[in-house]
Amino acid sequence: MQTPSIIEMLKAGVHFGHQTGKRHPKMIPYIFTVRSGVHIINLEETARLLQEAANFARDMAKKKGTLLFVGTKKQTQEKVANFAKSCGMPYITERWIGGLLTNFSVVKQRIKQYRVWKEQRELGSWDKYTKKEQLILTKKFERLEKLFSGVANLDTDPDAVILVDLKREKTALREARKQHIPLISLCDTNTNPSLIDHPIPANDDAIKSVELILQTLTDAINEGRKLQEQSVAANPVARESKSAQKAVFPKEITEA
Repeated sequence: MQTPSIIEMLKAGVHFGHQTGKRHPKMIPYIFTVRSGVHIINLEETARLLQEAANFARDMAKKKGTLLFVGTKKQTQEKVANFAKSCGMPYITERWIGGLLTNFSVVKQRIKQYRVWKEQRELGSWDKYTKKEQLILTKKFERLEKLFSGVANLDTDPDAVILVDLKREKTALREARKQHIPLISLCDTNTNPSLIDHPIPANDDAIKSVELILQTLTDAINEGRKLQEQSVAANPVARESKSAQKAVFPKEITEA
């Protein structure tokens, strides 16, 4: 598994932090210098910690673990969704779903409802309703889809959470810490890295910086999944039998 070189990180702007007045004191060990009133991140530390985070992500995927990608900042939403999809992991790019980690049993019911509605819509089960009723159902479905499409296949709490913006994702951070779920996160110079199990000192505002970090983590996850598949293929006896899950659909559509 190869992580980006210092030159690649420089080109992506990973080293640019915030203005000196916004510095969090616990980021001092990861700051190299100051230029024009802006902190410059020590990319040697970034490379070291990114390698550690990537190793963790790979090992988690190798054990069939689930890593939840979280990035609700508008300019990174599409990127986060695409990277998560590329490694078969769940993601949240709209607003955080309150209680997703601390009250999953309740949120799971909403996810289940989304699955049911999606299936019914695709099968044409809504054709029996009037145009007005279909319009109402469609609006309700679209609200559910916006929130739950990225976590539609999430059946239990994730094994780890990847945050793109530590400042923005405060609720996700709080819930993950409360549930003792390991965290990987980009940490800009205005954040507290001690809150994160695997902090990655990096510019969390530049698209290219975010892309470079997420690409590295995604590659690590895919490598872990490949290793897991190879392990199963090499040990036929250890293969788990996969029983088909039959979806249970209600006779009538309930209120959202």
